[in-house]
Amino acid sequence: MATNFARRSFLRTAVEAFIEARQRQASAYVNNVLQSLDDQTLRAHGYNRAALKGRPDQADRF
Repeated sequence: MATNFARRSFLRTAVEAFIEARQRQASAYVNNVLQSLDDQTLRAHGYNRAALKGRPDQADRF
C-alpha cells in the first residue's frame, strides 16, 4: 500500500480523503435520523435500534 500512496498525486490523495470524510459524515447523519424514528417504523424498513446504536455517530468524526 505504501508504494501506491507514493505514486498518487497530492491532489488525488486530498480529494479521496475529502470524499471519505464526507461519506462518514453522511453515514453519521443518516444514523442519527434513523435513531429518531420509532421502533415500528424502523422494523418496517428492516432496521433495529440495537444495530443502529452500534454504528458510529457524529462524535466519531473528530
